[in-house]
Amino acid sequence: MAKEKKVKKEISYPVYDATQLGSAQLFILGAQHMFAMFGATVLVPALTGLSVSTTLFFAGIGTLLFHLISKGKVPAFLGSSFAFLAGYAAIAPNGEKELLPYACFGVACAGLLYLILAGLFKAFGTENVMRFFPPIVTGPIIIAIGLTLSQSAIDNCSANWFIAVVAILIIVICNIYGKGMIKIIPIILGVLGSTFVAFVLNITMGGNNDDFILFDPVKVQAIKDAAWLGWPIKYQETVFSIFSDCDVKLLVSAIITIVPIALATIVEHIGDISAISSTVGKDFIKDPGLHRTLTGDGIATTVASIFGAPANTTYGENTGVLSLSKVYDPRVIRIAAGFALIFSFSPKVAACISAIPTAVIGGISLVLYGMISAVGVRNIVENKVDFSKTRNVIIAALILVLSIGIKYSADGGINILVGSMTISLSGLAVGSIVGIIMNAVLPDEDFRAKRATKKQIEDKSEKEEKTEE
Repeated sequence: MAKEKKVKKEISYPVYDATQLGSAQLFILGAQHMFAMFGATVLVPALTGLSVSTTLFFAGIGTLLFHLISKGKVPAFLGSSFAFLAGYAAIAPNGEKELLPYACFGVACAGLLYLILAGLFKAFGTENVMRFFPPIVTGPIIIAIGLTLSQSAIDNCSANWFIAVVAILIIVICNIYGKGMIKIIPIILGVLGSTFVAFVLNITMGGNNDDFILFDPVKVQAIKDAAWLGWPIKYQETVFSIFSDCDVKLLVSAIITIVPIALATIVEHIGDISAISSTVGKDFIKDPGLHRTLTGDGIATTVASIFGAPANTTYGENTGVLSLSKVYDPRVIRIAAGFALIFSFSPKVAACISAIPTAVIGGISLVLYGMISAVGVRNIVENKVDFSKTRNVIIAALILVLSIGIKYSADGGINILVGSMTISLSGLAVGSIVGIIMNAVLPDEDFRAKRATKKQIEDKSEKEEKTEE
């Protein structure tokens, strides 16, 4: 009897049904995913002037909408998109509260572009459209996603490398040597452990030593000042607030400036879904299909923007958590969405999480972003992409160099003048678009060989027919 109980408790990884782990572990796993997305998600409103509480609320709502539309099959969390930062900056350069709703309207329209492409996937079939996104395109894009995010991880780590290394070591030790629950929640243990070390150092070596002021005094004060409960949505920050006295010219400008950015984020979405598929070992591009995932992402972005939150996007950080924990059950992500919703109603809790030392976020991010790039490498290897073919080398080279090179160039992007408007494209957007075009234009050597063989057969048949005549 004792042996039977022991067998029941044995868990084989990867885990596709997390109920076998028990309710307590399910909630801890959900909290881990929430911590993973939190730093980057709240950074967008911090940079743009949007509300943190509204952002958390619609990260939760957007994730649940995405899961509903994608039949609850894809373990993806939707957090704040960085791709639209240039759009917000163009319309509200200093985070002006009266201008942000116009930028949000532009982003809401951009979300509708997802629905158009989703319709094309549905009309022409996933396979016909996905031939433009083979592993030689999506693999390097996934690698570039992780590498282009790496700067923010290093910048955060540089706030205090000792604390960042502590966070990294805890994750590595727990993931490699840990057993049971410890092995599958390395991120949350890394956050808690390194934050505790930072707290101890702050007390023992703080004071006038700037190197050990690890907790931002402003954020600590924000914890004290924050209320325990509060409604996350404010009418004056929503799109509805501009229609009583609307600046039509600014509204049109926001649409023209921001909507084209969606072309880049759509490509990123396909790369993210490819990364999640590769991590989990299921083809989500076919089932539930890109038409559903794009629809979910687009609707989540439009709804969030209308109410004054940043655009949503599938989060690479959470893909990194999936890769580390080996728990692929989508219900864990939905629990994380529930946590985000709960915290959005508590400015106090949101302020506490925002006060996690920058170096801790950096250490966690460094591991997660690296995992994303590693997934891209695995995607190329598992699909046996042949790099003896010159076309494949050229496509991969252009995607990587453009994505990373433009990201770290002086301008940080490519500016395109359309009339009186300047549209900024990120390095990832340019690299992705060029990769897709090159894949479509450059002839496949195997295809040329098959076509040559087919022509030889046709010529031979034609010659034989003439001989018979």
